[in-house]
Amino acid sequence: MIDLKLDSIDNELIEKAREVRRMSYSPYSGFAVGAAVYDEKLGFFTGTNVENSSYGMTVCAERIAVFKAISEGAKDIRKIAIIADDVSFVSPCGACRQVIFEFGDEIEVIMTNLKGDIKKTYIKDLLPFGFRLKK
Repeated sequence: MIDLKLDSIDNELIEKAREVRRMSYSPYSGFAVGAAVYDEKLGFFTGTNVENSSYGMTVCAERIAVFKAISEGAKDIRKIAIIADDVSFVSPCGACRQVIFEFGDEIEVIMTNLKGDIKKTYIKDLLPFGFRLKK
């Protein structure tokens, strides 16, 4: 884990994740998640989870935020914040960890909930043997 001190980017990421969480389409699980990514050059990108009647087609908030950033030209993702109404901080699933890791093993991951519980770490700590073909 890394220092829990939050800087202005961390606070803005958390707020943007909190805002986009309201847009969640989660009628089956009722588990609304928001995520926000920060790219060094292009700024902030957000995503929320989108569920589907065919559960396997559901896409997590983290992947949507990362995919939006990349599709808009982001090349230098530095941080991601994830928020949900959970009893503790919310952590990305394995698929999301792998997607985040694809764009750098030093990406900061800020995990939080609506109560304000926060944990910060690096994606390399959440996925210590992450897979990448080239980098």
